[in-house]
Amino acid sequence: MDNFNLPKKGEYPAYYDRYLGLVENQNYCELIEKQVNDLMDLFKSKSEDWPNLPYQEGKWSPKEVLGHVIDTERIMTFRGLCFARGERSALPGFDQDPYVLNARFGAVPTQLLLEDFSASRKALVSLIRTLSDEMLDFPGQVNGNQMTPRALFWIIPGHFIHHLDILKTRY
Repeated sequence: MDNFNLPKKGEYPAYYDRYLGLVENQNYCELIEKQVNDLMDLFKSKSEDWPNLPYQEGKWSPKEVLGHVIDTERIMTFRGLCFARGERSALPGFDQDPYVLNARFGAVPTQLLLEDFSASRKALVSLIRTLSDEMLDFPGQVNGNQMTPRALFWIIPGHFIHHLDILKTRY
């Protein structure tokens, strides 16, 4: 399946409205693949030192933002896979700040992070194509909240749009 509809209210906590409000009901796999190109174009358009420069003291660098996006997408994908396969155990939340701190993305070559992002997106599209509509609606528990794989997978491009906009406007 290359395409599926956006989730309905109740399939996810209201917190995620901020990301889901950024995406339109469109071809999911095409959107995921377009976002890879958008990110590559942005990084290519910047200076060599740009990926390491936060826009202000205490903020993440563009490489750290990219690393955060990659980590978040992997977590959302894992959660969606678990629920699509019928997992009934509750899954934990995660705190993004220790993830970014412990990953030390500043020491990772920018090109490697970009390749990692592209590879993880290809894996996401490959997974999505194996899922039925029914599987996308199996609910599960994340951090005390009910979510469906459909919602988890749609949060991914919305979260990306949020951070791409920040990279474009503040950095």
